[in-house]
Order: sequence, then structure tokens, then C-alpha cells
Amino acid sequence: MDTISAVVAAVNGVLWDKNILLFALCGTGIFFTFRLKFVQVTHFGEGFRRMFAELSLHGEKADSSGMSSFQALATAIAAQVGTGNIAGAAAAIASGGPGAIFWMWVSAFFGMATIYAEATVAQKYKTRDERGVTVGGPAFYIREAFKGKFGAFLSGFFSVAIILALGLMGNMVQSNSIGSAFKTAFGASPVVVGVVIAAVAFFIFVGGISRIASVTEKIVPIMACLYIIGCVVVLAINHSAILEAFRLIFVSAFAPQSVAGGIAGVTVQKAMRFGVARGLFSNEAGMGSTPHAHAVAKVNHPHEQGVVAMVGVFIDTFIILTLTALVVISSGQWNSGLTSIDLAQSAFNAALGSFGNIFVAVCLLFFAFSTIVGWYYFGETNVKALFGTKLVKPYACLAVVFIIIGSALKVDLVWNLSDMFNGLMVLPNLIALLALSGIVAKSYQERSGSARLKDPK
Repeated sequence: MDTISAVVAAVNGVLWDKNILLFALCGTGIFFTFRLKFVQVTHFGEGFRRMFAELSLHGEKADSSGMSSFQALATAIAAQVGTGNIAGAAAAIASGGPGAIFWMWVSAFFGMATIYAEATVAQKYKTRDERGVTVGGPAFYIREAFKGKFGAFLSGFFSVAIILALGLMGNMVQSNSIGSAFKTAFGASPVVVGVVIAAVAFFIFVGGISRIASVTEKIVPIMACLYIIGCVVVLAINHSAILEAFRLIFVSAFAPQSVAGGIAGVTVQKAMRFGVARGLFSNEAGMGSTPHAHAVAKVNHPHEQGVVAMVGVFIDTFIILTLTALVVISSGQWNSGLTSIDLAQSAFNAALGSFGNIFVAVCLLFFAFSTIVGWYYFGETNVKALFGTKLVKPYACLAVVFIIIGSALKVDLVWNLSDMFNGLMVLPNLIALLALSGIVAKSYQERSGSARLKDPK
């Protein structure tokens, strides 16, 4: 484990501490923001209107031709809203100070333009697998961006990275956080919790796209509302500290050591590093994961799903993650020395007493489990891209094993592994997006031309 930890730390040092991914992610978002004329602002309302137009807990049944637009968004949000919104937000604050949240916001704002581009090209280049089921995502549009051996290599590299990053290692993070939260709240064995989670997950996995869409369209709205209500109650209790929490976020984003009681050794670079890293893990903009869901949405034009995709980033970061951050900072627990899920539970406990542990554990169960389902689906799509449909069932079994193993692993190593593989899969995805930027811009322009869309009112 020490050797693995050293290797992972070295790779993360290159990807994150040298700011390679920070500039790549934010730079790509800035590029698309200007090329698409601030699409995340000008078409923000359209995205919400389209989402609410199709919102339903019992939508049409997903089939081989794909999902409804809302089901695709729900599957994407299921993957986006996970431990990163509770444990990840707390870990970012513990490591980078309250200022990390500001950099999460910055990366998410520009990330909304990036995810528009991802959803658009995923729709443009979706295809069918051997069984006639609609599939799509970076592995497919990378091949369109770069023909020949180079495209095949980049596509294969991305597929391997995402299978490891999300389908296997990433789901270890989710089960690890669930196990830790349930041990704190109920004294339950993390391994036993992991086995139960794995069993339920396997039942959903083998049901294919229809069962996955059915589960996510129901669980996502319910879990989001439950968590938002809980956070609002806590913030009402901590209302006198809310303005101070915002002050800490903005001041420590640029001058961490000027914050009274600030964490020793926190610099602006650390605030940015942990803010962008945890922000990426949370909203996944630019990572290349959610395009797999948006690709299979049944829409009339790629732009439609592009604007809907932006809503996912907004809900994930500007609503759910921000509420977590305000709870943690307003509680006064942010510089207590605790980290990750322990810090989040301590913050809720400060307002709700012992019920805080239970609330976080239950919410984390919903958040992390929905992410397990979404990430499995993304990994499955790339197993198909690499090997066809013949290895889908073995992959499902392997994913279940990793869920169980992850429930008992050391949390720091699990998070660091996730950071590493997340970072590795980002690079080929961003390269392809930039190469296909002309296609994205053309799709954006078409919406006001011959392919004018019916904007729901």
C-alpha cells in the first residue's frame, strides 16, 4: 500500500500540483464560453425549461433507442451528485480552506460551457452496439476527431481510464464513504454495508438501460429535495454565521492566511488545486463521463441536450455542493482537523445533534448509490467500445467486487486513486473537444437557423 500510495502521489503531483489539469479544464471552459457566446448565461433559462418540461418520476420506458431527455439528465446527475457533494466538499475545505469553494464555483461556471460541448458532440456521434442499443460518449467522438491509429489510441486510452476511474476505482470511493458514514451513525460494519450495496447494485446493473433509467429518474429528484431541505434547516439554525461563511470563502480564495484561525500551510495554489480537483470529481464537467448519458437522450437536435446538460452542473455545484460548504463553514467545524465525511457529519451534528450523523448517512447512501449506478453505466459503455457486448457481464461482476473491497479500504488512498484516474481520462477528452469545437459551434448556430428548435414554455 505504501508503494502504491507513493506512485499515486507522484502522478497526482504532476497532474494537479503542477496545475496541468487546472489550466486544461478551466482553459477549455473559457474557450467554449467565448466561442459559444456565454451559452451558460444566454441559454441557462432554456435548459431549465427543457428539464421541467419532461420532469417525471414515471417517464417513458427507456429502450434500445435511448432515454428521454430528463432520464438522461437524471442519469448524469446521479453520477455527478455523489460523495463529492458531501465528503468531497468537506475534504476540499479541510485541505484547501474555505477558499477552495470559490474555485469550485469558478471551474463550474466555465465547466457549464464545457459540458454543453460534451453533450452536443456525444449526441452528434452516437451509434448502436452489436445488439442495436444506442451508445455514445468520448470513446466514439474521439475517433471522429482523430482518424487512424492516433484516434484509436486516444479512444482506447480514454476507455481504459474511465473503466478504472469510475466503474472500478470510483465506485470504491462511493462504497467507502457509505461504509464510513454508516459505521459512524449506526455502528454497522462497512464490509456488511458494502455487500448489501453491491447486491442491490448488481440487480440494477443486469437490468440494462431500461432499469438504470427507471431508477435514476425516481431517486435523483427525491434525494436532491431531501438533502436540500436538511441543509436549509441547518442553515436556518446557523443563520447568524452565513454571511461570515461567505466572507471566509471569498477572502481565503485569495489570501488564506489572512483568515483568522486559517489552516496552517494553506496557500492560494492549494485552495485552487483542491477546489478544482474536488469540483471536477463533483460536477464532472470536462471529465468525459456524463456525455455517455446525454448521448442516448432522444432529442430533436444536439443543442437541446447541450443546454439540459448545463443544468446538471448548476444543480450539482451551485446548489447542492454550495449548501454543503455553507453548512460546514457556518458550523465552525471546518478547521477542527477533521476531514472528508467525518467533517461533514460533525458539521451537521453541531446543529442537529446525533441526528446529524443519521441524516448524512442516509443522504450519502442515496447520493453515493445513485453515483454507483451512473458510473457503472459509463464504464459499461466503454467496455462495449473496447470489447463489444461479450464482456459486459464479467465487467458487472468485477464492479460488484470493487464495491465490496472499497467499503473497507483506507479513505485517503481511495480518494487519491480517484483523483489520478479522473485526471488521466480528462486529457484525451479535452483534446477531442477542442478538435471538434467547430462542430459544437455549428450546432449552436443551427439552433437559430434552419434547425430552429421548439423552445418549451
